[in-house]
Amino acid sequence: QVQLVESGGGLVQTGGSLRLSCAASGSIFRLSTMGWYRQAPGNERELVASITRGGSQEYADSVKGRFTISRDNAKNTVYLQMNSLKPEDTAVYYCNLQAGIYEVYWGRGTQVTVSS
Repeated sequence: QVQLVESGGGLVQTGGSLRLSCAASGSIFRLSTMGWYRQAPGNERELVASITRGGSQEYADSVKGRFTISRDNAKNTVYLQMNSLKPEDTAVYYCNLQAGIYEVYWGRGTQVTVSS
C-alpha cells in the first residue's frame, strides 16, 4: 500500500511563491509517474504537472513558465515549485502516483490560497 502525504500549502499574496512537497511510502516511487492535480470549488480536478520516472515533464498551459515539478527518488518525494501565483491558482492540490494503468494513488490534498 502506498501513502502520499502533501505539505507546503498555505496562504500567499498574488505574485508570491510556494513549494509543495509530496512524500511517498513504499518502494515503487522511482518507477512511477508522479503528478500534481488541483481542484477549485465547483470545478473538476485538473492536471497541473507531471513527471515520469525518466524525468520528462508536462504542464498545464495555465501554469507553464510559472510552476516547476521535480522529484528526488532518494527521498521518495516530488515537489511543485509555484512562482508568480495568481488568485486563479487557488485550489486544493493533490499528489498523484501512477505505477500502472490500474495502480493509482492519491494524497489527501493541501490547500493553496492566493489572495488578490
